[in-house]
Amino acid sequence: MARDNNIVSFSGQKPLQRFSLPQALVRLRDASGQSMKTVLANFFDRSDDALFELADRASNTLDQAAYFDAMRELRLRRKAMVVSMLQYMSQAFNDIGKFRPRESAGILDEVEGDSLSLVDHSQLEQQVAIENLINKLRNRYSDQIRLLTVRVSHVVPSIELAGSQMPLSPEVLCGGVAEACADLDIDIRAKLVVLKLFDRLLADTLGDFYQQANQTLVAEGVLPDMKRPPAERSGGAKAPSRTGPKNGGAKSSGSDSGGEGQGSQATFSELSALLHQSNEESVSGRAVSAEGHLDTDRLMARLSEIQAASGKWGADEIITLNDQLKPVLKIEQGKFANVGQVDNDVINLVGMLFDFILEDRQLHPVMKSLISRLQIPVLKVALSDKNFFNRGGHPVRKLLNELALSAIGWTEKRADQRDPLRDKIESVVERVLNEFTDNVGLFDELLNDFSHFMDLDRRRRELVEQRLRDAEEGRARQERASEAVDGMIRDLVINREIPAPVAQLLQEAWRKYLQWVVIREGEDSRRWADARDLTERLVWSVDPTPVSDSTRSDLLRAIPSIVDDLRKALQEISWDPFATDAIIRDLELAHVDVFQRLVTAPARSEPPVEAPPEASSESGMENVPVDAHGATESVAEMARADTDSMDAIAQEWLDRADSLRVGSWIEMSKDGSKVRCKLAAFIKATGKYIFVNRSGAKVAEYHRQDLASAMASGEIGMLDDGLIFDRALESIIDNLRSSRKD
Repeated sequence: MARDNNIVSFSGQKPLQRFSLPQALVRLRDASGQSMKTVLANFFDRSDDALFELADRASNTLDQAAYFDAMRELRLRRKAMVVSMLQYMSQAFNDIGKFRPRESAGILDEVEGDSLSLVDHSQLEQQVAIENLINKLRNRYSDQIRLLTVRVSHVVPSIELAGSQMPLSPEVLCGGVAEACADLDIDIRAKLVVLKLFDRLLADTLGDFYQQANQTLVAEGVLPDMKRPPAERSGGAKAPSRTGPKNGGAKSSGSDSGGEGQGSQATFSELSALLHQSNEESVSGRAVSAEGHLDTDRLMARLSEIQAASGKWGADEIITLNDQLKPVLKIEQGKFANVGQVDNDVINLVGMLFDFILEDRQLHPVMKSLISRLQIPVLKVALSDKNFFNRGGHPVRKLLNELALSAIGWTEKRADQRDPLRDKIESVVERVLNEFTDNVGLFDELLNDFSHFMDLDRRRRELVEQRLRDAEEGRARQERASEAVDGMIRDLVINREIPAPVAQLLQEAWRKYLQWVVIREGEDSRRWADARDLTERLVWSVDPTPVSDSTRSDLLRAIPSIVDDLRKALQEISWDPFATDAIIRDLELAHVDVFQRLVTAPARSEPPVEAPPEASSESGMENVPVDAHGATESVAEMARADTDSMDAIAQEWLDRADSLRVGSWIEMSKDGSKVRCKLAAFIKATGKYIFVNRSGAKVAEYHRQDLASAMASGEIGMLDDGLIFDRALESIIDNLRSSRKD
């Protein structure tokens, strides 16, 4: 059969090449999908009970309605939400390497000041909730997530996979949560309740999910012998750091230093080897003159006997682990019991860890004393579980990190002031001392309780800080509006003779109206152009220069509309009507004076000689600069002063000021004392850095040059908000390696 020329044959063309997902990842996708369905089913079952309980305990009808709305919508949308989240996960697998998880709208500390007022409050609340859930997952399951990321990257070596692009990363899972919640037909209060439920119920159940995902790849033969994640290296698959320092200050442990695998993740056997390769006398000299022997069980029993004693220490009292162990190991005068080598290594390592923690200048002495009381319980945990040193998610390590992190911005209150944080930490320490024997589950319970307390506290502080940011943004807009109005009035009255009543009008009532227009409409609006035009006509009506033959008739036509527009404008800002009437009467008298001058003065077709600057000062405009040349010189002098100030500050300190991020903690010298505060906002409009204390109250504000200067002089020092246990362990390993090299 003849072939039609209009028909194109595709039989000889090759199909488009498409990336084929490796079999191991296909298995992982399918298995994780089934696991996630189970996790979500458990979540929805628990959420119904949780929402009903919350509604039953609600203190007002609004909260109760939000809980019931959330409950009803979750029941109706349950299947659709599950499908939406599973499709989102599946897409992350199918488009691996190209898939970009739903953005959390940028970390809040990177939101510029100008945009803060444009972000819808409900959107901001959702962003905060999703970001917190991502942080919680990364912190809680860091080891399992990194193991999974390395294994997935191993399966697709040709694809450079960022940590957030791993198909089961917290960013992907939380992006799926956000996607599933996007179509919920409920108000923001109820939607935030749902997101909080995900935070509360879902985050606690994902440990098994990540463990099963790793086991699926192990069963497929993907790095089956890898028990812990390797050290992170630049260029490898690396999860984004969300908990490390955000400034150019001290370096913290973890991914920022690139030594997590070699540092805080070292196994006990590696630590023990380093310990023995260093100076033996300095680190393991406890048993040199020892007699007798204490096995691990007897040692644990003796430790339990003295555990509660540390609860009786004074508020600032700190006793080192060595001193606490003397009565435990002592047999008789001058003689000490011998412990096994492994137990001795554990004692040395725990002692060194707490030596680092208790020397940390960032902790207040009271907080150091409270944390130091946990030395014996932590030693007991380390003796019974050698994985304590290399298991990043160990509840004891996490509890120590949380306690230290919460205490960064803490300052001692007066005796008559209530201190909820100190009371909470004291209750945690007291429960450990009184209840801990060998049940590590107690630390899990205390960690969850303390994390819940800190979540509530953080939420309260975020609301206070948001109000502060809003107030500062409003103040910045007000300042910017004042500058625009002052500049406009200054330009229009230069070298003009303004009657005193009109000058007062321009500086008071009319200035308020102009500021209102700028704040409400902006400087590029038609309303602002009309206001400027009316101001220009008002000034011209009391000093009509240049004067010509038609000036008098022009004034007669223009004055009624000027007065009428002026009255309407003042009515818009609800200015006192009696004061407005007085203003109009004064303006009419000024206009009468103008007509009298026009009758006696000869008509001129060309502009008169400009009056000297002194004439303007006599006109009642003392508060408005009229000398354009003088004003220009003043501005130039200020600019030169700013330039000289910047030149005097080394670029290094300016860069450090620029690198400071919202949430960074600092310590400043103020009135002879040290004050700890954090950066709550950077107001771009005014270039101000706003610092608040732990309660969210404003402490100080700096401009860029002042901040850099204070940092250079030592008046301001950076505080490291990294995980204290990890920093301590990494410091110990660095010191042991240095000793071995020496």
